[in-house]
Amino acid sequence: MGRHVLITGAAGGIGRAVAEEFAADGAVLTLADRDREALETVAAQLRATGPGAGSEDPVRTLTVDLTRPEAAEDLVHRAWGTSGPIDVLVNAAGVYPSLDMGEVTAADWDRLFAVNLRAPVLATAAFSRLAAERGPGGAVVNISSGSALRARPGGGPYASSKAALEMATRAAALELGTQGIRVNAVSPGFIPVDSACNPVSEEYAAAIGANPLGRAGTPRDIARAVRWIAGPEASWITGEILRVDGGSSTGALHLPRIWPPERPEPAGGTPHTRTAVTAPASPADPATEGNPV
Repeated sequence: MGRHVLITGAAGGIGRAVAEEFAADGAVLTLADRDREALETVAAQLRATGPGAGSEDPVRTLTVDLTRPEAAEDLVHRAWGTSGPIDVLVNAAGVYPSLDMGEVTAADWDRLFAVNLRAPVLATAAFSRLAAERGPGGAVVNISSGSALRARPGGGPYASSKAALEMATRAAALELGTQGIRVNAVSPGFIPVDSACNPVSEEYAAAIGANPLGRAGTPRDIARAVRWIAGPEASWITGEILRVDGGSSTGALHLPRIWPPERPEPAGGTPHTRTAVTAPASPADPATEGNPV
């Protein structure tokens, strides 16, 4: 029997792809999501097409509302009790509301952090306690975001939750390593998914999707990274934030050059000289002297 993998947010685009990757390895899966109908659709497909097709229940489903304080711990205990000890925990559930920092309410903030931060932290804690009773070993993979490094208008609360999740990942790795539990995060770049929970306009996708590799990422790109970092090939990696973003976190590809490229001297004319290109100052940020960013 393969590893037992618990995946939250398994009905979403990335969560579903992660489930498919582990199913291809013959894993026993516990899929969790708040959307029961979508969850059962994913499970039915995996039962029918996975390598465990025809075997005794290779995929179990559990519905969960991760906004409830007790939900994450309860989920881990239910999965452990139903399908046996968990080997890999993938915290893929997340919400991305568009909220301005000047307009966010306490209810908005609490719901966002409940799902994006509290749930993975408490699920990891519950997993570690049960694993301590079983014996050493296990892997946790959190799904972060490139927003943890760079906020954008309307994304400040979400970016804050993911930045906190990355620090929680490192802290858990530091403390749980003595139990043989590795804790890492995969940080996707922009991944177009069809999501009623986190809708994205075509204009937003076009504006944010540029990266050095010149193509949009897919849920499969993220899922393969999750499977790898949770597997034996990455057995000496913990506390790492793996950026899977086509290189978009390496810098600002869309900004103009500081100087234009060198051009040949025109025949019979004067040589061209480099001229600094000055970006217009933002109304909110007065121009200052210093190195260009």
